[in-house]
Amino acid sequence: MEKTFVVIPEKCTGCRSCELACAYSHPMASGQPGNPRIHAYNTKPPLERGIQVVCLQCDTAACMEACPAFALQRNLMTGAIEVHLDRCINCHACFNACSFGNIVLDPNSRVAKCDLCKGDPKCVQFCPTGALLYQ
Repeated sequence: MEKTFVVIPEKCTGCRSCELACAYSHPMASGQPGNPRIHAYNTKPPLERGIQVVCLQCDTAACMEACPAFALQRNLMTGAIEVHLDRCINCHACFNACSFGNIVLDPNSRVAKCDLCKGDPKCVQFCPTGALLYQ
């Protein structure tokens, strides 16, 4: 049975624990935390909540269709669309094609996007409010 990554904005407090978990799960070559693939933005009063921005793993993904090098491929085990850096030509077509702005341009690894931590998303594990689910 395929799992789905679920984002529940109403439960997000903007604590940014998801960002920390992601950064430590995707370290740079130096061992330092990498750039997170998820971001939690705080809203202003009266809501005072967070809004998570992360790849939605679209069924029909514009990023995959736009990639001329076929560097974005869906992992059949996790359902995640993953970047294969050995194929990536750094053209940023995927970045421009994403309607949601959920692909990150990382100077160290070119293009970065959520890979669902190979089927065990750390952001979900460290979310204290249950605003992220993988079920």
